[in-house]
Amino acid sequence: MTPKTRLIALSNRLPVVAQRKDDSWTVSPGTGGLVTALAPVLKNRGGIWIGWPGAHGGEELSRVISTSSSDVGYTLVPVLLNRREISDYYDGFSNQIAWPLFHELHTYCHFDPKYWYAYQIANRKFAQAVARCTTAQDYIWVHDYHLIGVGQALREMNVTRRTGFFLHVPFPPMNTFVKLPWRAQLLQSMLEYDLVGFQTMGDRRNFIDCLQRLLPGVRASGRGPVITVTYEGRSVRVGTFPISIDYEGFLKRASSPEVERGAQMIRERFRGQKIILGLDRMDYTKGLKERLYALRNALTRYPETRRQLTLIQVLVPSRRSIAEYRSLKARIDRLIGEINGQFSRMDWAPIQYHYRTLSDGELLSYYRAADIALITPLKDGMNLVAKEYCACTVGNEGILILSEFAGAAAQFQNSALMVNPYDREGVADAIHTAFTMERSEKRRRMRKLRESVRRQNIFWWVESFLQAAFAKHLDDFPPVEEYVPDMSTGSD
Repeated sequence: MTPKTRLIALSNRLPVVAQRKDDSWTVSPGTGGLVTALAPVLKNRGGIWIGWPGAHGGEELSRVISTSSSDVGYTLVPVLLNRREISDYYDGFSNQIAWPLFHELHTYCHFDPKYWYAYQIANRKFAQAVARCTTAQDYIWVHDYHLIGVGQALREMNVTRRTGFFLHVPFPPMNTFVKLPWRAQLLQSMLEYDLVGFQTMGDRRNFIDCLQRLLPGVRASGRGPVITVTYEGRSVRVGTFPISIDYEGFLKRASSPEVERGAQMIRERFRGQKIILGLDRMDYTKGLKERLYALRNALTRYPETRRQLTLIQVLVPSRRSIAEYRSLKARIDRLIGEINGQFSRMDWAPIQYHYRTLSDGELLSYYRAADIALITPLKDGMNLVAKEYCACTVGNEGILILSEFAGAAAQFQNSALMVNPYDREGVADAIHTAFTMERSEKRRRMRKLRESVRRQNIFWWVESFLQAAFAKHLDDFPPVEEYVPDMSTGSD
């Protein structure tokens, strides 16, 4: 029996990772804030998560993914993409057009028309999965720039659903967005949802400005976090919903004896030094070169910091099939070598560099051990690393240095040390300020940061979106005793 109320999550990737090993598929749980946020709402409530498994495969992969539904407690519906679609929709439009454009780095964009056509085809596949697996009673929550076109595809298929869309990355200003050849089509696609959500008021303001200047007849009305946009007889709610983390979950894991031992081992290795932590994906939006230039500036202008601080820079491999990312890694490797070569002594090097993915225990241990978190993206939708660091700073003595261009800046601006990542002297000054800050001041600032994250956690984010979208609460999705969905997905 189909439950009356179900939440359907739609994202580019499923919350599991599929890998081919020895002629068979293995499926392991995924991680991340979105999984943490939505799993409790979907689990044992007849919920469905629709997404790409992250690999190329046919019916065998589809069956393996569907079988994994019993392990996670909700239905997984894989959308299978062929190799061309993966190349042109994901590597092409998503990562070489939408990603750099939305982060205001349009010089990295490759506006190849074939990418746009593949994007539309892939979005239609996701919409077909929605049509096949859901009913008009369901609530469809679509996530991020990969799937903007799903709402329009549903309309073209004459499939009526209640829908919401949330953009996890920034929305660019008009002078950047206008460079997109398919700008009007993308805006019209976003207006096919009942609710469109953004991370910050600035993102929403950019979106409304683009609508009013590129789509004649758009009207915006209302005040506060959620306003109304009307266009061609249709009303769409547009709001801001800053995403967060599972504060209590991070705090509990970071307080465990295992993590404490790991943090102590790191402190022992760098005894007598202040530990600065940089933790990022290898991506040109993260301000990595600018951060390293700033560190070199600090070591040059503040010689007392030499042998007294170490930057542990962790870079997680990302999008290695794209030329710009391979080139970025080569530049970062070279720059780190130059700085270490300039300042290192027999008993000290200013940068400890790790290019790999950390285990959960390693990540939390680094958070616990770090005296300073240096987070300097050139542009970021939110930056959950900043919030994770605060949640894990159990003793309240860490310092957060944060780019004013991160979405988290709006929430943290009064307690973090805010910097312009392009201002290498300004970032160097912030490093020195953190290096010399009194203990009482550090504790005062961190207590405020942690309380802010505790109050506005990931469940608060889900609740606020559901309230605006459907006037629903988390508790309005009751558990169901037995539900057997249609698991058929089709394939290419």
